[in-house]
Amino acid sequence: MPARLEARGLTVEIPTPTGWVRPVNDVSFMLAAGESLGIVGESGSGKTMLALALMGLLPPGARTKGEAWLVRRDAAADRRGENLLAIPSAEMRALRGREIAMIFQEPMTALNPVMRIGAQIEEAIRVHEPSARENEIRSRTLAALERAAVPEPAVRARQYPHQLSGGLRQRVMIAMALAANPGVLIADEPTTALDVTVQAQILELLAKLRRELQLSMLFITHDLGVVAQIADRVAVMYAGRIVEEGPSAEVLRHPRHPYTEGLLRAAPRLTGEKLVPIPGSVPALDALPCGCAFGPRCSLHIAPCDAAVPALVSAAAPEAHHRARCVLVAAPSTGTQERIAP
Repeated sequence: MPARLEARGLTVEIPTPTGWVRPVNDVSFMLAAGESLGIVGESGSGKTMLALALMGLLPPGARTKGEAWLVRRDAAADRRGENLLAIPSAEMRALRGREIAMIFQEPMTALNPVMRIGAQIEEAIRVHEPSARENEIRSRTLAALERAAVPEPAVRARQYPHQLSGGLRQRVMIAMALAANPGVLIADEPTTALDVTVQAQILELLAKLRRELQLSMLFITHDLGVVAQIADRVAVMYAGRIVEEGPSAEVLRHPRHPYTEGLLRAAPRLTGEKLVPIPGSVPALDALPCGCAFGPRCSLHIAPCDAAVPALVSAAAPEAHHRARCVLVAAPSTGTQERIAP
């Protein structure tokens, strides 16, 4: 399938009192039309900063390197698209919401507390279609709420965010993100603050909307169980880099990076097995160890891990498209590391 969104060596640098740090470091991935890619990692691994870079919402003073190509939904098949990291801010505002939209982790802080729900969704439509008539905008607002499975949309449209439950607020965020019919949707941990039942409903809704609207979805989470439900492929991030990537079923059944294995061992299971936490914590970005950033926490650490940052190498048969950033990973066909350009 053709790429809808493709990052090539995307790097984000943030100024700090101790110097520049890289919360996103040389990240490359491709998101095809209608595909769902899960981005997984602990807090501080760079997942949200990656999403903000793609949306053009980085904090003041941040700078970027690399490329992030977005192809519009109505673009010809051979069109290269726009580099989101290089276009002017005015053009980015036109793309944001129309071509690429984002669902934020905490809707209570993302929604305007003094505006009615309907007015906020209407604004999202009006910005991109200033010539639309008011009655058309109102009908599309109610349709967006209905599409997001919000009960009694006409009633909810007149309410304020604090009058809705957490699950309903997240559905409103989904309705707002999809109101202008974007082709790419970024969901930043949209189920983290919800109870298990509501979480399952939101995941089912997002999967349904992705199929019906042919959305390309970048789903950010720290929960590998969620990835198994909603993502076609998964990319595991650690200290700003992708350390393992591949089809979700392949990565979750046969993890090849010690960090991915650690995340799976630390995940709750219905069998009641004892959880095994990963020792230590994600290193500070201004004090990364030499070589592999996961080295100090890894039970398989050996001397070559400290020599240089490992490259992404093939972790399975080439047709499996499974890669890991670990010196212990060997290509099965040769028994040696087969380096592949990230």
